[in-house]
Amino acid sequence: MTIEGRNLQDTIIGRELTAEQCQTLASICEQQTIPNGQLLFAEGSSNDTLFIIMSGRFAVSRDTGRGFSDTLHLLGQGELAGESGFLDGAPHSATLRAVGDAVVLTIERARLEAMLINNPIIVYKVMRAIVYSIREITRRMNQQHLQMLQYINPDCGRF
Repeated sequence: MTIEGRNLQDTIIGRELTAEQCQTLASICEQQTIPNGQLLFAEGSSNDTLFIIMSGRFAVSRDTGRGFSDTLHLLGQGELAGESGFLDGAPHSATLRAVGDAVVLTIERARLEAMLINNPIIVYKVMRAIVYSIREITRRMNQQHLQMLQYINPDCGRF
């Protein structure tokens, strides 16, 4: 299936790219449909794939032990998944499960690296988008941590 560049324009990556650059990047993407309840990937598994959520949502959950897991966040349209594993091959830190049917675009690390010679600016902008995504995750986690501390100890952080 041919992916159109315009499909990428409303994503975190597409905001960094021109229409022509989106079309070039789309040429290395694959599309996957993920049915409701199916895993995109499991906590502890590894791959070298960056996932761009085109439609639907994914519950991000972590194993809490004894067969239980907690949902930490919901990822939606235009967001990224699998950033760390894509960059450094690290195992996934959480499980992503489709909440309703979903569609993702995938980029394999080797295919993006192959663009370095002829399209380095596209690779640079993809990396910028990944850094932005990771920064937003960190910001959200810090905010949630602070809220939890303030809930546990209302005087926390007040002078």
